[in-house]
Amino acid sequence: MRAARLIKMVLLLQSRPSMTAAELAHELEVSERTVTRDALALSEAGVPVYADRGRAGGYRLVGGYRTRLTGLARSEAEALFLSGVPGALREMGLEDAASAARLKVSAALLPALRDASRSAAQRFHLDAPGWYHEPETPDLLPVVAEAVWDDRVVAARYRDAERRLEPYGLVLKAGVWYLCAFADGTSFRVYRIDRFTAVSLTAEHFERDASFDLPAFWEERAAQFARSILRAEVVLRLSPDAASRLPHVTDRAAAGEALETAGPADDRGWRTVTLPVESEQVAFTQLLALGAEAEVLRPAGLRERFAEAAARLHDLYGGRSRGGAAQR
Repeated sequence: MRAARLIKMVLLLQSRPSMTAAELAHELEVSERTVTRDALALSEAGVPVYADRGRAGGYRLVGGYRTRLTGLARSEAEALFLSGVPGALREMGLEDAASAARLKVSAALLPALRDASRSAAQRFHLDAPGWYHEPETPDLLPVVAEAVWDDRVVAARYRDAERRLEPYGLVLKAGVWYLCAFADGTSFRVYRIDRFTAVSLTAEHFERDASFDLPAFWEERAAQFARSILRAEVVLRLSPDAASRLPHVTDRAAAGEALETAGPADDRGWRTVTLPVESEQVAFTQLLALGAEAEVLRPAGLRERFAEAAARLHDLYGGRSRGGAAQR
């Protein structure tokens, strides 16, 4: 553990002109006293670490010293490709590997280019989860991620069913983690990580199917899932304004297909569309956002719900005085 920290300290000092004890302590996650001891140990080992005294002082390497400990380990190289998603790295337990990889790359660059990683990080940042939702990291995610990296077969319990899984890849979608795995020796399937109740690594390794393409597989399955949950249909009349907003309140692909196959517009520009929806309840919640710009024609039960909602809104707003106060 200490040897890794000493190497990291050398790489930090190699990538910057100088660093204060407080900066090093923050980066190494140790106390400033430990930084002082580590600097002394490096100096005694022949690494020319020099301490500048005073308020503006710090530590630096003398004489352009450069270590050759910049070769990337496999885990560091793999983690480097995920460095743009720091939250995901942290949740999978790969933050230390990615940090070491970035330091080694930075140490290998010319001095004029060593701020490239910080420059990019201050200009581009990925925040995957949606608004108004604080995602929780599944407790079993690190062990699943370890299995994915090592091509290890896992024994898992998913919704009270025992599974033998060959974990091929992880996907983070809107703050939710999914596992794409070859299940029980039969087919590739998708599992939500937070629905696993137990996962254990086995001693068995599996050989990956070289033809498996994670992005293509996920795109196909995601499209299938999005269509599979649209089990009902509603028939609507839409104003031009509602037609333009429909993709923003319902499934975008379903809305696009409904508008493409809609009948001709009437003299007011309104069009009749048949829209696939998840359920009448979901459709009511979604289409309510279109207000009076959309009219539900079928099914009759959903049309009645909108009529009841319109009546309640009229009672709520129709009895108010011009000053805005309700008449009691």
